Parts: sequence; structure tokens; C-alpha cells
Amino acid sequence: MFYKIIIYFLLFIFFFSCSPGKKENNKTVFRYNESAGITSLDPVFAKDQANIWLTNQIFNGLVQFDDNLKIIPCIAKSWKISDDGLTYTFYLRNDVFFHDNKSFKNGKVRKVVASDFVFSFKRIIDNKITSPGAWVFNNVDKENNPFTAINDSVFQIKLKQLFPPFLGLLTMQYCSVVPKEAVEFYGNDFRSNPVGTGPFMFKMWEEGEKLVLLKNPNYFEFDGNQRLPYLDAISVTFIIDKQISFLEFIKGNLDFISGIESSYKDELLTKTGELNPKYKDKFYVLSQPYLNTEYLAFLFSGDESNPLQNKAIRQAINYGFDRNKMITYLRNNIGTPGLYGFVPLGMPYFDTKKINGYDYNPEKSKQLLREAGFPNGEGLSEIALSTNNSYLELCKYIQSQLSEVGIKIKIDVNPPATHRNMVANSKLLFFRGSWIADYADAENYLSLFYSKNFSPAGPNTTHFSDKIFDELFEKAQKEINDSLRNKYYEEMDNIVMQEAAVVVLYYDQVLRFVQNNISGLNCNPMNLLGLKRVKKTNN
Repeated sequence: MFYKIIIYFLLFIFFFSCSPGKKENNKTVFRYNESAGITSLDPVFAKDQANIWLTNQIFNGLVQFDDNLKIIPCIAKSWKISDDGLTYTFYLRNDVFFHDNKSFKNGKVRKVVASDFVFSFKRIIDNKITSPGAWVFNNVDKENNPFTAINDSVFQIKLKQLFPPFLGLLTMQYCSVVPKEAVEFYGNDFRSNPVGTGPFMFKMWEEGEKLVLLKNPNYFEFDGNQRLPYLDAISVTFIIDKQISFLEFIKGNLDFISGIESSYKDELLTKTGELNPKYKDKFYVLSQPYLNTEYLAFLFSGDESNPLQNKAIRQAINYGFDRNKMITYLRNNIGTPGLYGFVPLGMPYFDTKKINGYDYNPEKSKQLLREAGFPNGEGLSEIALSTNNSYLELCKYIQSQLSEVGIKIKIDVNPPATHRNMVANSKLLFFRGSWIADYADAENYLSLFYSKNFSPAGPNTTHFSDKIFDELFEKAQKEINDSLRNKYYEEMDNIVMQEAAVVVLYYDQVLRFVQNNISGLNCNPMNLLGLKRVKKTNN
């Protein structure tokens, strides 16, 4: 206990010396809170946003995307894709080094070479590791050495079948390069002793309390003549209560917060989604479309007596509530009403507005009920909608509006983990869901309706099956031409809407509240946190 007190005292001294009020060293420390906590700093386990945000500061991959989701070089300075789309050859920079670490000879930095990517990628698909990112390499030719170091600066990947979005998969944090020496030296403890190439180096992690990253003085990326990053350190706290972390932000102890909670949305935002004027001198808002679709879904397998097996009933639900009013009054205009398809606004090269979705039309809803044999909802049994507590207010709104057209909804609330498990195992007939893009291609969303992707092994939790949809999906998988592939995607999304496989509620929005002394913090449709270009002015 005595040693723990000493450690906390030293940390207090370090952070106090880095605070804005201390002019003698003028260190810049970017502070944010991660209420969800993190489970690992090893990129092969970078499954959720909390882990992804931190591993993105410590590690790099072959490629990265910019704020417009354009794929740009990272450790690979260039690449070439063979005419058949099966071989990807990457040409590596020769000025990228791993962070200083005692696992290396003499504890000094070591240059990244192609064999490091061979090791890192083989590790992802190693069954002993059980990485949740192993699916990224489902299309590689695992039987014939899919990863090859041609020499120290040339790395090659071979696919067994064409997959046009593959390059985008390599931007994911799973695909970061790690050094074999450190992985072997730390073993399972690599999760809490990460060694990467990124703009920030690991310093300490007191689980559930605080995590500290320090500036990497050898980072390879520049902004003009200035070596990145600008910040001296990153400090992350793990306050679970979001109301408390919000108050810490208001007091200036956190540099930004992400997203909006119902407990303080009316304090920060006006009803039209603008920043409360009383805070304009303290902080500002960053916002843009987020590749996240919020929806209700139907299970297509099960008892035929279930009224939701009737397309007219599913369409009646889609027409039966006002999405515009829902966004205005329940979300302070944060997000876009789900009037189009399942693929969200902001997806590169995809025109969402070419998809015929559903708008509020109570008379059309009533007409569909009559055609289904349930005039004014008479004889239609109560329908159970399953959700978790975070979306209860929204589901109650839908329940109220649907009751006006004759559709009676019962809301079942389960803990988030229970809800996810029941969805994955096809235990729910009507349920709330959300899908955040893993990579910036419409295929990632439409794969949820491909019949060979039935859950629990695949993402098709609705068990939707349509022969024409499947044929289009398989055509798109083989099409290199982006324009043609997007035409297939549009047809597929229209089929999902025509069949009313889901009820699209809204397309989400990235929302960041940032202190006025912070500059260079941008946002992107993947809601990835990048801090290498961020500057902080100490007052």
C-alpha cells in the first residue's frame, strides 16, 4: 500500500507540472476520459472504440485514411495491386522505428522491416491468439504463405479470391505492426506493455484509474518541416459516471468529450442542435455524419403465425412514426432521420438519396394494416420490441406513435450484454440494433443481409434471405470497378427497403465538444480519434 501511495504522489507531481498553470516547463498534455474503460492495448484486440482510440495513438499500419476516408500511405509509401486483384505489393518507408524498449538489443529503437508485417499479420490469424480481427484476412490464401517479405522494404499479400474493399480493411487497428521481440518478451502482458511505431509511446496504465502516453521523439510523419506530434503527452482517465466526466469537462479538466448523453444534452445544446450560447467562450463543437445506422430489425425465421412475417405489417411499422420529430425532440437535431436506406450518409462514393426508404405516412400505414387483414389494428396481437435502457425513451416514442395507427407495441428492456447475446442467437423477433462501419465500404452494411452470413457465425442477425440480393452481393464481390459495384450496392439496399427487413431510425452524427485552447482536432465519419496534429495552448 505504501508503494502505491508513492506512485500516485509521483503521478500527481508529474501532471501538476504539466498543467496549464505551470509556465516553467510549458508541457502540453491532452486529457480525455474513457468511461467504457479499455481491455487491452494490444492491437489484435482493438475491437471496440475505447481500445481503437488508444491503439491508434501507439501503433501504425501499412495504410491509413484521411478525414475524408481516402486511403493514404502510412508505413507503406506506395503499393501496387495486380490486374486480377489478388496480389497486393507494398513498398515500405525506411525511416520508421519502433519505440525504445528493453525487449530490443541495448533497449534502443529498431527499424521496421517487411518481416515485421509477416509476423504481425500471421499473429492475427493464429488460432491460439483468438483475435476478434481474424476475419479481416478471411480472403487471404492461408494455404500458400499469404504474407511474404520479398526483402526488407517490400511486403506482399496474396488473396484466394477477389475482395475490392480489402485495402480499406488494412486501415483497421488490428493490422498495426508490432515487434516480435516485444511480443515474446512480454507474452500475455504485451496488452499492458505495448510497443509500436505511433506518434505516442506507452508510459503507464493503472487499470481503472489513469493511462499516460508520451510524445514519440522519433515519429516519422511531419507537418511541413515540423515533426509530429505537437503534444507532449496524453492522459486518459476512466471515470465511469458520464455526468461526473461532463462536469470535469465543464471545469476545464478534460480537453474534449465525445457524443451526447440525455442527462446533459439540454444543458449543452439548444433544441435545434446548436451549442448553448453561454458556453461559446469556453469550448466549440465539431460535427459531421457518422457511419453508424441506428435501426429496428425483424427476425425472418421462426413461427409463421408471427405477424411480423407479413411484409405489409413491417411496412406499416416503417410508415407509422415521424422520424423528423423524433430527431428534433429526442436528440436535439443530432443525427439525420432514416428516410433512405440502410447504408448511412457519409459513406464514400455511395449516394444514399438514390434509395427509397420510408417517411411518416400514417394513412399509408393504416391502409397496409387493412390489406393485411387488420383494419385499425383489430385482431393484431401485441408486438414485443426488445431494447436496452439507453434507447428506452426512443422506443417509447415509437410505441406511442404506432398506437395511433393501431399497432400495439410492448417494450422489453434487457441489459446491453444480454440484449446482444439474444440478438446473436436469434432469440428476439423484433429488436433494436446499430451498425458502426468497420471499414468505409457499403459492403460492410449490406453483408448484414447476405444469406450466407446468418448469425451467430455471421452478422446477418435478421436471417433475411433473398435470391436476387444474394446474386447482386456476389457480383459486387467480384467487381473491381467502383461505379459498377456501387450500382449493385444501390440495388441491394433498395431490396432491403422494399422488403422492409429493418426500420431505419436515423443516421448518427459525430459530435465532439472541445476546449477553446485546443486546435487541430478534427473528426471523420469513422469517429476515429487522431491526436498527432493536435495543438494545445496553455493559458
